[in-house]
Amino acid sequence: MLPEANSLYQQACSAEYKEDYTTAVEKLQQALNISGNDAMIYTKLAGVYSEMGEYDKALETYSKVIELRPNDGYVYLSVGNIYETQGKYLEALQAYNKVAEMCPEYLYNYLNIANVQYQLRDYKSAIENYNKFLSTYSQHQDARENLAASYVSDGDFDKAVEQYNTIYTKNPTGFKNFSNYGLALFQTKDYEKACEFLEKAVESDPDNTSAHINLALSYQELNKNDLALAQYDVVFRQQPSLHSIRFDYGNLLADMGQDEAAIENYKIYIEHYPQDARAYQNIGVVYKRLNQLDNTIANYEKALELQKDKKDIVLEEDLAECYHMKHDYQNALKYYNEVLLVKKDDYNLRFNKALVLHAMKDYSGAIDIYSKLLEEKDNASIKTNIASAYVSLGDENLKQQNYTLSTQNFEKAIEYNTKDSYAYYGLAKSYRACGINEKASEYYEKAIAMSPEKTQYSTEFAEFISATNKTPELRTGAENSSTGGGIKEISLSMDEAKAGDNANQLQNKTLIMKGDENYKSKNYDVAIRSYQDALKLNPSDEITLLKIGNAYKLKNDNKNAISFYKKSIIVNPNYADGWFNLGLVYANEKNNNKAKESFHRVISLNPNYGYAYYALGLAYEQDGNKKEALNNYKIFLTHNKDEATAKAVQSKISNLEKWKN
Repeated sequence: MLPEANSLYQQACSAEYKEDYTTAVEKLQQALNISGNDAMIYTKLAGVYSEMGEYDKALETYSKVIELRPNDGYVYLSVGNIYETQGKYLEALQAYNKVAEMCPEYLYNYLNIANVQYQLRDYKSAIENYNKFLSTYSQHQDARENLAASYVSDGDFDKAVEQYNTIYTKNPTGFKNFSNYGLALFQTKDYEKACEFLEKAVESDPDNTSAHINLALSYQELNKNDLALAQYDVVFRQQPSLHSIRFDYGNLLADMGQDEAAIENYKIYIEHYPQDARAYQNIGVVYKRLNQLDNTIANYEKALELQKDKKDIVLEEDLAECYHMKHDYQNALKYYNEVLLVKKDDYNLRFNKALVLHAMKDYSGAIDIYSKLLEEKDNASIKTNIASAYVSLGDENLKQQNYTLSTQNFEKAIEYNTKDSYAYYGLAKSYRACGINEKASEYYEKAIAMSPEKTQYSTEFAEFISATNKTPELRTGAENSSTGGGIKEISLSMDEAKAGDNANQLQNKTLIMKGDENYKSKNYDVAIRSYQDALKLNPSDEITLLKIGNAYKLKNDNKNAISFYKKSIIVNPNYADGWFNLGLVYANEKNNNKAKESFHRVISLNPNYGYAYYALGLAYEQDGNKKEALNNYKIFLTHNKDEATAKAVQSKISNLEKWKN
């Protein structure tokens, strides 16, 4: 470089130092006029243009330097820096790769390459080069933070946490990247620690919406729902149109029991993300809890449609149950069969399928499943149901005059449930149809003894007796008297005896009515006395015994309530109401074993006694047997017609199904 040119070069350097870039450019151009193509002067001029933000001029000038110094790799470093500043990351990467090729000893270049690879979202390559750089410059905090951010972007959250932990441990006071660290911790399910760092993130930067979202999600996972709700409020204040989080927000509201608000937010989410099957499934869950089965089914079906060939067993099982509760047995059967292809040995699923077949009058199909279930586990409910199926099958065969089969069916029913009076009645009719009158008479009498209140039995028996001319002998009880050997004279005429009976009946009825009036007025002591006076006239009246038990129960006198309930079922062992109320008192006393025993007895006597399943579900739930509780609640819903009760039970089912899943 000529002395005059060198002088101008030095003047340019001085002007650059003073940030007088115009003068610097002027002096450097003058120097070039003197020295001609001087690489050193061009390099300085390109640098000044770069400082001025005149990047195109800088790049043009660097191209002249490259012509003069084609083997100078460091020129490409400056070119790469300009392209990176301009956001032209591909061009920057090409320049930095040229540096690596020509100057492999320049290890700092790994950082440059990694930075532009990160911007190009080539995270795996960025991670590789950050690690190469850090193997030499391990204390470089920015590089390590960038590496951690790359791990986050690449989805390797465990390694991200490892890097952030290293950075934070070395310099906790200088640590700033709370948001990303919190996100990484959330993704590794360390929700407590995630909350710790995300709280710091929103404290240091209240406008960081992403940090608020992740903090809300972390609180949500920890069931700190009120805190989560507060964070969502902040998010929606900051970005009212941020609909992508409406799904998670809807989940939170659903967990908090705010069903209507949850549905509203799911709908907003679906409006903007109509292809997300999860939203349809979750809104369906809420509708199910509200017992809006049509809406539940519509959304479940949409979720399945969007999942296309993906088999969702949980969803299909829920659909089966919904159709079952709607008494749409055809569709219920369809989905039970789908689920059973995967869960072949599921006891409850097979039981539910049997119930559906039973309801569809496929009694043989139901019996086949019931039988297999009983081989696996003794179950009172299934015994009751299989008996009921055999009874129904017996009725069908009776109508078709297949008396041999009907006889076998009713006998099978009795084998499984000896307390089913209708089975004895059906057997009586079968034997009668076959002309086996002795057997018919025997089973009529058994049916009547078990259920004297069912006048159909006694009426038909009387007709049968009349038709067969089998008039029973009247017995006075005096024939075998040992007091004197003769027949005692009867002091009352027949008419007088009947008149006396009628008077007693009238008095009995009057006393019961008086008791009922006082019971309704909550005068329980007076009611009890009236009922007890009525019992003196008819000691075997199980209904009046039950009423006394009810009155004592309302007086919180469980001991006497139990005593009278027991008396009602001693009088009539098949009195389902007596057993049910006895079970309620046992349940009130936390005697769950006796309560369950009583409710099972109710169901064996009357499989359609819906509230027995509900009470049994409560008892099992108190015992911690969630599986049996869930099963009985579901059966209850198939019998229940009260919407308020159904909603409460559906809520219980939803909570128990969370345990199941």
